[in-house]
Amino acid sequence: MCSTDLAAKETAITRFLQDYPQAVEAGRGHPALRGCEDVRWSEFPECPAAIPVLLHGLFDQAAAPEAKRVLTNSILNSVREMNLAVPTVLPFLFRLASNPQVPVQSGLLHLLVSIAGFSKPIDGRNEAMVRWFGSDSDHPEREQCRAVFAENASVVAMLAEDLPRPGDRAKLRQAAGLV
Repeated sequence: MCSTDLAAKETAITRFLQDYPQAVEAGRGHPALRGCEDVRWSEFPECPAAIPVLLHGLFDQAAAPEAKRVLTNSILNSVREMNLAVPTVLPFLFRLASNPQVPVQSGLLHLLVSIAGFSKPIDGRNEAMVRWFGSDSDHPEREQCRAVFAENASVVAMLAEDLPRPGDRAKLRQAAGLV
């Protein structure tokens, strides 16, 4: 199964900074990112410390698409597993996806839909699903994400309205317990 380890994530961030050195300052001081630099991101397994750099880069017109791509790869460990840092990064993503100044706003909405999908509980009676995705007891980040979605239900409902596909709107609403 294809997964991204910490060294690969850090290499991608280093490359991002080489290509877009101005991105570090792009969102500095923006209210949507208040507190992101206070989080000890590297204390989450397989999470790079430079998550704030990528969040700041989302405000830079030229760097935003690459910042979003590298951020996505940094918080989703594989096609079937999200990083333990995702519940912590979610409030920042909600604020950024709500902000029309963010050049990749629609891309962040789709990232939130993906996270909502990753957050769905796994039916423990379905042996194949447990083997593929792991049990919920082994992945507390799923329930933590659902709690963050629920805590931000009004924002999630507003964001869901901006999604063009009804299925995506339903995924976000379901993650927040709105359905």
